[in-house]
Amino acid sequence: MERVPITVTVNGRTYTAEVEPRLLLVHFIRDVLNLTGTHIGCDTTSCGACTVIWNGRPVKSCTVFAVQADGTEILTVEGLERDGQLHPVQEGFWEEHGLQCGYCTPGMMMTAVALLAENPDPTEEEIRAAISGNLCRCTGYVNIVKAIQYAARKMRESATAGVGGA
Repeated sequence: MERVPITVTVNGRTYTAEVEPRLLLVHFIRDVLNLTGTHIGCDTTSCGACTVIWNGRPVKSCTVFAVQADGTEILTVEGLERDGQLHPVQEGFWEEHGLQCGYCTPGMMMTAVALLAENPDPTEEEIRAAISGNLCRCTGYVNIVKAIQYAARKMRESATAGVGGA
């Protein structure tokens, strides 16, 4: 099959590769770039485990072809941590026990990052609506919501103190 050259910036680093036009973005991220934090759950957009931030918006990467990402910027769960410091969302999941098996966690975190970028002080209902496209079979979502609330508080406190939180 014909291969197509693409250039994508992932987690601040630019990558160029030749890919088959049918290669899904999730497989490009995992198999070509070897960034395995983005999980493959259902390949049908139902679970959200493969959620990444694509040009500032949360996207289920199992529904996007890698060639569609040519020239774009992607943030994966590996790109959240900066200079040895967890992102407030990652810290929130740790502190509030927002995971059990961890399979949905990267997608939940990326969805939460996108939510908090758009709405720094979401209500519980807004958090639940934002993560409604991400399935968790373990937690019942209670601690996931608490984790996102924790991150929102921490990010607001950092912004008030003049410290970067994202």
